[in-house]
Amino acid sequence: MKTVRLGATAIEISEIGFGGIPIIPLPRDEAVSVVRHCLDLGITFFDTANMYTTSEEKLGIALKPDRGNVVIATKTAQRDARGAADHLELSLRQLQTDWIDVYQLHNVSNEDALKQVLAPGGAYEAVAKARDAGKIRFIGISSHSIPTAIAALKTGLFQTLQFPFNFIENDPVQELFPLATQNQVGIIGMKPLGGGLLERADLCFKFLQQHPYVVPIPGIRAEKEIDEIVELYRNPQPLSGADFKAIETIRSDVGEKFCHRCEYCMPCPQGVQISSVLMLRPAAKRLSCENVKGWLGAAMETVEKCIECGECEQKCPYNLPISDLLKENLALFHQYARL
Repeated sequence: MKTVRLGATAIEISEIGFGGIPIIPLPRDEAVSVVRHCLDLGITFFDTANMYTTSEEKLGIALKPDRGNVVIATKTAQRDARGAADHLELSLRQLQTDWIDVYQLHNVSNEDALKQVLAPGGAYEAVAKARDAGKIRFIGISSHSIPTAIAALKTGLFQTLQFPFNFIENDPVQELFPLATQNQVGIIGMKPLGGGLLERADLCFKFLQQHPYVVPIPGIRAEKEIDEIVELYRNPQPLSGADFKAIETIRSDVGEKFCHRCEYCMPCPQGVQISSVLMLRPAAKRLSCENVKGWLGAAMETVEKCIECGECEQKCPYNLPISDLLKENLALFHQYARL
Protein backbone atom coordinates (compact mmCIF):
# COMPACT_ATOMS: atom_id res chain seq x y z
CA MET A 1 0.00 0.00 0.00
CA LYS A 2 1.16 3.54 -0.75
CA THR A 3 2.33 5.67 2.14
CA VAL A 4 1.93 9.40 2.71
CA ARG A 5 3.50 11.88 5.09
CA LEU A 6 1.15 13.24 7.73
CA GLY A 7 1.52 16.99 7.28
CA ALA A 8 4.85 18.39 8.44
CA THR A 9 5.40 15.53 10.89
CA ALA A 10 8.07 12.95 10.24
CA ILE A 11 5.38 10.28 10.21
CA GLU A 12 4.88 8.13 7.12
CA ILE A 13 1.59 6.24 7.19
CA SER A 14 -0.57 4.15 4.90
CA GLU A 15 -2.81 6.19 2.61
CA ILE A 16 -5.83 4.84 4.48
CA GLY A 17 -6.04 4.22 8.21
CA PHE A 18 -8.13 2.27 10.69
CA GLY A 19 -10.92 3.76 12.79
CA GLY A 20 -11.22 2.01 16.14
CA ILE A 21 -14.89 2.44 17.12
CA PRO A 22 -16.47 -0.60 15.41
CA ILE A 23 -14.26 -3.14 17.19
CA ILE A 24 -15.77 -2.12 20.55
CA PRO A 25 -18.59 -4.72 20.50
CA LEU A 26 -16.45 -7.48 19.00
CA PRO A 27 -15.07 -10.26 21.19
CA ARG A 28 -11.41 -9.62 21.94
CA ASP A 29 -9.99 -12.41 19.76
CA GLU A 30 -12.17 -11.40 16.82
CA ALA A 31 -11.17 -7.75 17.15
CA VAL A 32 -7.49 -8.67 17.30
CA SER A 33 -7.89 -10.83 14.20
CA VAL A 34 -9.47 -7.94 12.27
CA VAL A 35 -6.65 -5.57 13.26
CA ARG A 36 -3.96 -8.13 12.36
CA HIS A 37 -5.63 -8.61 8.97
CA CYS A 38 -5.40 -4.86 8.38
CA LEU A 39 -1.70 -5.01 9.20
CA ASP A 40 -1.25 -7.80 6.67
CA LEU A 41 -2.85 -5.57 4.02
CA GLY A 42 -0.39 -2.75 4.72
CA ILE A 43 -2.46 -0.55 7.04
CA THR A 44 -0.06 1.19 9.42
CA PHE A 45 -2.19 3.99 10.93
CA PHE A 46 -4.62 3.19 13.75
CA ASP A 47 -6.90 5.73 15.41
CA THR A 48 -8.83 5.26 18.63
CA ALA A 49 -9.79 7.24 21.74
CA ASN A 50 -9.84 6.87 25.49
CA MET A 51 -13.64 7.10 25.48
CA TYR A 52 -13.99 4.21 23.00
CA THR A 53 -14.22 1.77 25.94
CA THR A 54 -12.43 -1.47 24.93
CA SER A 55 -10.99 -0.20 21.63
CA GLU A 56 -7.61 0.85 23.04
CA GLU A 57 -7.16 -2.41 24.91
CA LYS A 58 -7.91 -4.52 21.82
CA LEU A 59 -5.64 -2.43 19.61
CA GLY A 60 -2.89 -2.67 22.22
CA ILE A 61 -2.97 -6.45 22.13
CA ALA A 62 -3.08 -6.60 18.33
CA LEU A 63 -0.38 -4.01 17.66
CA LYS A 64 2.13 -4.82 20.40
CA PRO A 65 4.19 -7.26 18.29
CA ASP A 66 4.56 -4.60 15.57
CA ARG A 67 4.67 -1.45 17.69
CA GLY A 68 7.74 -0.06 15.97
CA ASN A 69 6.14 -0.40 12.54
CA VAL A 70 2.77 1.21 13.21
CA VAL A 71 1.49 4.68 14.04
CA ILE A 72 -1.04 4.99 16.86
CA ALA A 73 -3.32 7.98 17.35
CA THR A 74 -5.65 8.33 20.31
CA LYS A 75 -7.58 11.11 22.01
CA THR A 76 -8.76 12.65 25.26
CA ALA A 77 -12.04 14.49 25.74
CA GLN A 78 -10.82 15.99 29.01
CA ARG A 79 -10.59 19.77 29.01
CA ASP A 80 -8.30 20.29 32.05
CA ALA A 81 -4.66 19.38 32.50
CA ARG A 82 -5.15 16.85 35.29
CA GLY A 83 -7.87 14.98 33.44
CA ALA A 84 -5.87 14.92 30.19
CA ALA A 85 -2.75 13.68 32.00
CA ASP A 86 -4.73 10.88 33.66
CA HIS A 87 -6.29 9.90 30.33
CA LEU A 88 -2.88 9.77 28.67
CA GLU A 89 -1.47 7.43 31.32
CA LEU A 90 -4.52 5.17 30.98
CA SER A 91 -4.16 5.13 27.19
CA LEU A 92 -0.49 4.21 27.44
CA ARG A 93 -1.37 1.26 29.67
CA GLN A 94 -4.29 0.09 27.57
CA LEU A 95 -2.36 0.40 24.32
CA GLN A 96 0.65 -1.35 25.89
CA THR A 97 3.06 1.27 24.60
CA ASP A 98 5.57 3.76 25.96
CA TRP A 99 4.52 6.51 23.57
CA ILE A 100 1.60 7.80 21.51
CA ASP A 101 2.46 8.98 18.01
CA VAL A 102 -0.44 11.43 17.67
CA TYR A 103 -2.36 12.51 20.76
CA GLN A 104 -5.48 14.48 19.94
CA LEU A 105 -7.75 16.77 21.91
CA HIS A 106 -11.12 15.19 21.22
CA ASN A 107 -14.25 16.85 19.81
CA VAL A 108 -13.20 20.46 20.35
CA SER A 109 -16.23 21.76 18.48
CA ASN A 110 -17.10 25.15 19.93
CA GLU A 111 -15.35 28.32 21.06
CA ASP A 112 -15.74 27.56 24.77
CA ALA A 113 -14.17 24.11 24.42
CA LEU A 114 -11.20 25.56 22.54
CA LYS A 115 -10.71 28.24 25.19
CA GLN A 116 -10.85 25.61 27.93
CA VAL A 117 -8.19 23.33 26.45
CA LEU A 118 -5.83 26.23 25.67
CA ALA A 119 -6.25 28.12 28.94
CA PRO A 120 -3.66 27.88 31.75
CA GLY A 121 -4.33 24.57 33.44
CA GLY A 122 -6.10 23.31 30.30
CA ALA A 123 -5.64 20.00 28.54
CA TYR A 124 -3.10 21.37 26.07
CA GLU A 125 -0.76 22.25 28.91
CA ALA A 126 -0.59 18.63 30.06
CA VAL A 127 -0.28 17.28 26.53
CA ALA A 128 2.60 19.64 25.74
CA LYS A 129 4.43 18.52 28.88
CA ALA A 130 3.92 14.90 27.89
CA ARG A 131 5.32 15.63 24.43
CA ASP A 132 8.40 17.23 25.97
CA ALA A 133 8.78 14.13 28.17
CA GLY A 134 8.72 11.84 25.13
CA LYS A 135 5.33 10.26 25.82
CA ILE A 136 3.77 11.95 22.77
CA ARG A 137 5.34 12.65 19.40
CA PHE A 138 2.79 15.06 17.92
CA ILE A 139 -0.31 16.90 19.12
CA GLY A 140 -3.53 16.94 17.14
CA ILE A 141 -7.10 18.10 17.50
CA SER A 142 -10.42 16.63 16.38
CA SER A 143 -13.45 18.78 15.71
CA HIS A 144 -16.85 18.86 14.02
CA SER A 145 -16.99 22.65 13.64
CA ILE A 146 -15.29 24.45 10.78
CA PRO A 147 -15.02 27.85 12.57
CA THR A 148 -13.58 26.20 15.70
CA ALA A 149 -11.15 24.10 13.70
CA ILE A 150 -9.97 27.18 11.79
CA ALA A 151 -9.41 29.03 15.07
CA ALA A 152 -7.46 26.07 16.43
CA LEU A 153 -5.22 25.84 13.37
CA LYS A 154 -4.48 29.56 13.48
CA THR A 155 -2.87 29.08 16.91
CA GLY A 156 -0.11 27.05 15.26
CA LEU A 157 -0.20 24.59 18.17
CA PHE A 158 -1.49 21.50 16.37
CA GLN A 159 0.28 19.23 13.90
CA THR A 160 -2.80 17.24 12.85
CA LEU A 161 -6.49 17.86 12.37
CA GLN A 162 -9.18 15.17 12.40
CA PHE A 163 -12.43 16.25 10.78
CA PRO A 164 -15.49 14.63 9.14
CA PHE A 165 -15.10 14.36 5.38
CA ASN A 166 -17.13 12.54 2.75
CA PHE A 167 -19.17 13.46 -0.29
CA ILE A 168 -22.09 14.77 1.77
CA GLU A 169 -19.83 16.62 4.23
CA ASN A 170 -17.44 18.32 1.84
CA ASP A 171 -17.54 21.92 3.12
CA PRO A 172 -14.01 21.65 4.59
CA VAL A 173 -12.52 21.91 1.08
CA GLN A 174 -13.63 25.56 0.88
CA GLU A 175 -11.49 27.07 3.65
CA LEU A 176 -10.49 24.63 6.38
CA PHE A 177 -8.48 22.12 4.39
CA PRO A 178 -6.64 24.78 2.33
CA LEU A 179 -5.63 26.44 5.62
CA ALA A 180 -4.44 23.09 6.99
CA THR A 181 -2.37 22.27 3.91
CA GLN A 182 -0.96 25.79 3.81
CA ASN A 183 0.26 25.31 7.37
CA GLN A 184 1.39 21.72 6.72
CA VAL A 185 -1.10 20.30 9.20
CA GLY A 186 -1.84 16.63 8.56
CA ILE A 187 -5.51 15.96 7.79
CA ILE A 188 -7.23 12.83 9.09
CA GLY A 189 -10.67 12.23 7.59
CA MET A 190 -13.17 10.77 10.03
CA LYS A 191 -16.53 9.38 8.93
CA PRO A 192 -15.54 8.61 5.32
CA LEU A 193 -18.73 6.54 5.12
CA GLY A 194 -20.84 9.16 6.88
CA GLY A 195 -20.88 7.29 10.17
CA GLY A 196 -22.38 4.26 8.41
CA LEU A 197 -25.03 6.30 6.61
CA LEU A 198 -23.39 5.90 3.19
CA GLU A 199 -23.50 2.34 1.88
CA ARG A 200 -21.70 2.83 -1.44
CA ALA A 201 -18.09 2.36 -0.38
CA ASP A 202 -17.01 2.63 -4.02
CA LEU A 203 -18.45 6.14 -4.31
CA CYS A 204 -17.08 7.20 -0.92
CA PHE A 205 -13.51 6.21 -1.63
CA LYS A 206 -13.49 7.29 -5.26
CA PHE A 207 -14.48 10.70 -3.91
CA LEU A 208 -11.79 10.63 -1.23
CA GLN A 209 -9.12 9.66 -3.75
CA GLN A 210 -9.71 13.05 -5.36
CA HIS A 211 -8.32 14.53 -2.12
CA PRO A 212 -5.08 12.59 -1.49
CA TYR A 213 -3.98 15.04 1.22
CA VAL A 214 -6.71 13.57 3.47
CA VAL A 215 -6.03 10.24 5.20
CA PRO A 216 -9.42 8.55 5.74
CA ILE A 217 -9.94 6.31 8.76
CA PRO A 218 -12.92 4.06 8.00
CA GLY A 219 -14.30 2.18 10.96
CA ILE A 220 -13.66 -1.51 10.39
CA ARG A 221 -15.34 -4.44 12.12
CA ALA A 222 -14.92 -7.23 9.55
CA GLU A 223 -12.11 -8.36 7.27
CA LYS A 224 -14.31 -8.19 4.17
CA GLU A 225 -14.90 -4.46 4.78
CA ILE A 226 -11.22 -3.53 4.67
CA ASP A 227 -10.64 -5.95 1.78
CA GLU A 228 -13.14 -4.01 -0.32
CA ILE A 229 -11.62 -0.64 0.57
CA VAL A 230 -8.04 -1.73 -0.04
CA GLU A 231 -9.02 -3.12 -3.44
CA LEU A 232 -10.44 0.30 -4.36
CA TYR A 233 -7.04 1.81 -3.59
CA ARG A 234 -5.07 -0.87 -5.40
CA ASN A 235 -7.12 -0.24 -8.52
CA PRO A 236 -8.22 3.38 -8.27
CA GLN A 237 -10.92 4.56 -10.65
CA PRO A 238 -12.09 8.13 -11.29
CA LEU A 239 -15.66 9.13 -10.60
CA SER A 240 -17.77 8.55 -13.68
CA GLY A 241 -20.76 10.52 -14.88
CA ALA A 242 -23.02 7.84 -13.41
CA ASP A 243 -21.15 8.11 -10.11
CA PHE A 244 -21.70 11.87 -9.94
CA LYS A 245 -25.42 11.36 -10.58
CA ALA A 246 -25.58 8.72 -7.85
CA ILE A 247 -23.82 11.06 -5.41
CA GLU A 248 -26.25 13.88 -6.15
CA THR A 249 -29.19 11.52 -5.61
CA ILE A 250 -27.80 10.42 -2.25
CA ARG A 251 -27.14 14.02 -1.22
CA SER A 252 -30.72 14.91 -2.07
CA ASP A 253 -32.11 11.91 -0.18
CA VAL A 254 -30.04 12.54 2.94
CA GLY A 255 -30.66 16.29 3.14
CA GLU A 256 -28.79 18.72 5.36
CA LYS A 257 -30.13 17.77 8.79
CA PHE A 258 -29.12 14.18 9.31
CA CYS A 259 -27.77 12.20 12.24
CA HIS A 260 -24.07 11.44 11.89
CA ARG A 261 -24.33 8.61 14.45
CA CYS A 262 -21.48 9.94 16.58
CA GLU A 263 -23.74 9.31 19.61
CA TYR A 264 -22.32 12.21 21.60
CA CYS A 265 -25.95 12.92 22.49
CA MET A 266 -26.20 9.59 24.31
CA PRO A 267 -27.16 8.39 26.80
CA CYS A 268 -30.40 10.32 27.12
CA PRO A 269 -31.30 10.77 30.82
CA GLN A 270 -34.91 9.90 29.93
CA GLY A 271 -33.98 6.78 27.99
CA VAL A 272 -34.81 8.05 24.49
CA GLN A 273 -32.92 6.01 21.89
CA ILE A 274 -31.99 9.10 19.90
CA SER A 275 -29.58 7.74 17.31
CA SER A 276 -31.82 4.77 16.49
CA VAL A 277 -34.89 6.99 16.05
CA LEU A 278 -32.99 9.31 13.74
CA MET A 279 -32.02 6.38 11.50
CA LEU A 280 -35.63 6.01 10.32
CA ARG A 281 -35.30 7.82 6.99
CA PRO A 282 -32.22 5.95 5.69
CA ALA A 283 -33.68 2.67 7.00
CA ALA A 284 -36.96 3.30 5.22
CA LYS A 285 -35.15 3.71 1.91
CA ARG A 286 -33.67 0.21 1.97
CA LEU A 287 -36.03 -1.86 4.13
CA SER A 288 -39.64 -2.93 3.80
CA CYS A 289 -42.27 -1.31 6.01
CA GLU A 290 -42.53 -4.46 8.08
CA ASN A 291 -38.78 -4.62 8.61
CA VAL A 292 -38.67 -0.93 9.58
CA LYS A 293 -41.44 -1.44 12.12
CA GLY A 294 -39.77 -4.52 13.54
CA TRP A 295 -36.30 -2.96 13.73
CA LEU A 296 -37.20 0.49 15.06
CA GLY A 297 -40.54 -0.05 16.80
CA ALA A 298 -39.11 -0.31 20.32
CA ALA A 299 -36.86 2.71 19.79
CA MET A 300 -39.77 4.79 18.53
CA GLU A 301 -41.74 4.08 21.69
CA THR A 302 -39.03 5.84 23.71
CA VAL A 303 -39.69 9.17 21.95
CA GLU A 304 -42.69 9.68 24.21
CA LYS A 305 -40.26 9.95 27.13
CA CYS A 306 -38.63 13.10 25.70
CA ILE A 307 -39.17 16.15 27.94
CA GLU A 308 -37.31 18.50 25.58
CA CYS A 309 -34.69 19.30 28.21
CA GLY A 310 -32.23 20.22 25.46
CA GLU A 311 -29.32 18.26 26.92
CA CYS A 312 -28.85 16.25 23.73
CA GLU A 313 -28.83 19.39 21.58
CA GLN A 314 -26.14 20.94 23.76
CA LYS A 315 -23.98 17.85 23.23
CA CYS A 316 -24.56 17.52 19.49
CA PRO A 317 -21.46 18.76 17.60
CA TYR A 318 -23.62 19.33 14.51
CA ASN A 319 -26.16 21.57 16.27
CA LEU A 320 -29.06 19.43 15.13
CA PRO A 321 -32.56 20.35 16.39
CA ILE A 322 -32.87 16.90 17.92
CA SER A 323 -36.18 17.46 19.73
CA ASP A 324 -37.85 18.52 16.49
CA LEU A 325 -36.24 15.67 14.55
CA LEU A 326 -37.49 13.13 17.09
CA LYS A 327 -41.05 14.37 16.60
CA GLU A 328 -40.70 14.36 12.80
CA ASN A 329 -39.35 10.82 12.76
CA LEU A 330 -42.05 9.58 15.13
CA ALA A 331 -44.76 11.09 12.91
CA LEU A 332 -43.16 9.45 9.87
CA PHE A 333 -42.99 6.13 11.69
CA HIS A 334 -46.71 6.33 12.48
CA GLN A 335 -47.33 6.72 8.75
CA TYR A 336 -45.38 3.51 8.14
CA ALA A 337 -47.30 1.77 10.92
CA ARG A 338 -50.56 2.46 9.08
CA LEU A 339 -49.31 0.92 5.83
